Amino acid sequence: MLEERRLRLLSAMTAGGLWPADSPWVRQAMEAVPRDRFAPDAVHVWTGERYEVVRRAETPEAWAAAVHPDPYASTVTQVTDSMPTSSISCAAIVATMLDALAPEPGHRVLELGTGSGWNAALLAQRTGQGHVTSIEIDAELAAHARRRIEAAGHRVRITTGDGDAELPEGKAFDRVISTYAVDHVPWAWVERTRPGGRIVTPWGHTGCVALTVADDGTSATGWMQAPARFMPTRHAGRPPAPFERLRDGDGGLPAQFPRNVEKLAHPDVLFALRVLLPDVQIDTRAAGNDGQMTAWLSDGRSSWAVLQQAGTAVTAHRGGERNLADEADRAWTVWEERGSPGMYDFGLHLTPDAHHVFTGDDPHGPRWQPLAHALQHPPHTSGGRTAQAGHRSPLRRSARSSAQSTPTGRTVTIPTFSSPLRLALSS
Repeated sequence: MLEERRLRLLSAMTAGGLWPADSPWVRQAMEAVPRDRFAPDAVHVWTGERYEVVRRAETPEAWAAAVHPDPYASTVTQVTDSMPTSSISCAAIVATMLDALAPEPGHRVLELGTGSGWNAALLAQRTGQGHVTSIEIDAELAAHARRRIEAAGHRVRITTGDGDAELPEGKAFDRVISTYAVDHVPWAWVERTRPGGRIVTPWGHTGCVALTVADDGTSATGWMQAPARFMPTRHAGRPPAPFERLRDGDGGLPAQFPRNVEKLAHPDVLFALRVLLPDVQIDTRAAGNDGQMTAWLSDGRSSWAVLQQAGTAVTAHRGGERNLADEADRAWTVWEERGSPGMYDFGLHLTPDAHHVFTGDDPHGPRWQPLAHALQHPPHTSGGRTAQAGHRSPLRRSARSSAQSTPTGRTVTIPTFSSPLRLALSS
């Protein structure tokens, strides 16, 4: 039963063309290092209303299905206050990020966010034993991961600490990878990466980026690699309020949204709005085949909006001090006025004193800044590290001209607020 589920996931990765062609070692590592060896005996499955515990001893078939889901689903391993706070990331995005990281045998790798330990074991399978260091802020998770990694025959140095600030001293690392999202890549990560080394991390709400450290070590630059949803760093402070808590049964006020809600689900649009409205989380769900689409917007503090489309008719309602429907429309307009760049056109450029977003080939070209209201209200983020979905784009900027987003109908699960919703991703 367990082996059947494992093989089914691997076959789905093959059928979906999800194994990175430039990194055959990723497939070999995933075949040699099964997810189930790193899963706890109790995992959590969303029922449509809440997370329920699935225990291996009681329902082994359901446990196996949860541990080896489809390539775009994660396995929730920890729930705190009804919210998922740790998971075994979905196989698709793990493959994408490992490909982007491009570790070589003998490379020294620093992982930020050990979680279950699966990703660290995959890295050890590639680099060799004893070359991977992993930091986990949750002492209980770190202890469990250490036991599972050792039981699987791998040697990884695991420490308990804050990956945003408490980095190991000594020789710089060849590669650094984070398993949680950050809004600003800590400069300490660049300082601990050798010149020419690479940093791969989820960035913001909707993507992951691969950065290369400059030869002189004074900057790091890179482009987006895939649409993905990760939970943010636990170091970020007060978590956002769940959508349902903000709305609190309120029907809201009528609002205007003069756009096609279905197009809001496109990753290029979602990513652009994330750049321009960094404190606003947007989730979409399609219902049926007749153009029905719902979008939920929230700033995690006091304001929310619901956008619904049936056929060509769009209705919108909002609550709180901000009109998020209007802000989303204005941000969309700014994106269009700047040429509607695709997600893979966006990049990050870091220096010790600056962190800015750009599009195109020149990191010193025109910058993208949040809209004025977002500047006045810095984003609040929550703890955890749940990778939900992704599909790869070429790592090199020169190869991106043939990799712009076009619809494929791919569907992935993205837990947000207090329930998982479904979002059609395109590549």
